Amino acid sequence: MRAEESQPGPRRHAVIESQRRLSGEDKGLTPSTTGAAQPLHPVLERFSRQIPIIGVQGQYRLSSSSVLVVGAGGLGSPVITYLTCAGVGRLVIVDGDRVEPSNLNRQFLYRESDIGRWKALVAAERVRELNSGVRVEAYPALLDESLARRLVPSVDLVVDALDNWATRLILNRVVVEEGVPLIHGGVDRMYGQVMTVLPGKTACLQCIAPRGAERIRGGAVLGPVAGVVGSIEALEAIRILAGLGPSLAGQMLIVDCSGMVFEKIPVRRSPSCPVCGSKQPSA
Repeated sequence: MRAEESQPGPRRHAVIESQRRLSGEDKGLTPSTTGAAQPLHPVLERFSRQIPIIGVQGQYRLSSSSVLVVGAGGLGSPVITYLTCAGVGRLVIVDGDRVEPSNLNRQFLYRESDIGRWKALVAAERVRELNSGVRVEAYPALLDESLARRLVPSVDLVVDALDNWATRLILNRVVVEEGVPLIHGGVDRMYGQVMTVLPGKTACLQCIAPRGAERIRGGAVLGPVAGVVGSIEALEAIRILAGLGPSLAGQMLIVDCSGMVFEKIPVRRSPSCPVCGSKQPSA
């Protein structure tokens, strides 16, 4: 048995102390006269590796939060997995594709036996297997404006794990109108980018969309690149939901995996942006 398993250690004592504070007083958590560590609440035991970082209150904030993940592919796989493992209370998954053999180099939510099945439904199964405490809703459909307007108001945060700008810009418009934070991620070959949109405060995706963006779709990508970018999206989501605050609001993180270079660049709102700028389109 490893030392960290055989001894209570500072990490376990920190979680016990956090639970004592949350509970009011001891409630049976005072160390025994033999010095043995007392049992943790099952929820706190499960998340005891992250509670010293986000706090008990942060964990409860996660467990009461709802997240919409649009796209359950290369980016969605790490986003959905890590949000589930972190203990997010409710996950809404939207993806209109079925599993194909070419997905399996990077979309680790799926197995060979899943080929031909709806990604959203399989992803929901994996969520339930990983953490039965997460409420999950699956929509095997392509996101359009109608579905976005139905789902976005019901969540606290939206994660863009899409592979095309046409759908991305629909989602962006709805989250800005509804005032719901959006975490954007994208990958291409050995490169990726991540940005957080806080409606009314930061630039939105329309501000940075390249010319002809509606025609741009995802292409070649190495699996680990999608894993890195999706993991950063999940981390940013956890930061926001747990109350730690965003780290990429108003900034774009550029990920260059060909040289292992990470760079932040500032992104400013465009006054002429038709979605978030001062000049709104006329009715």
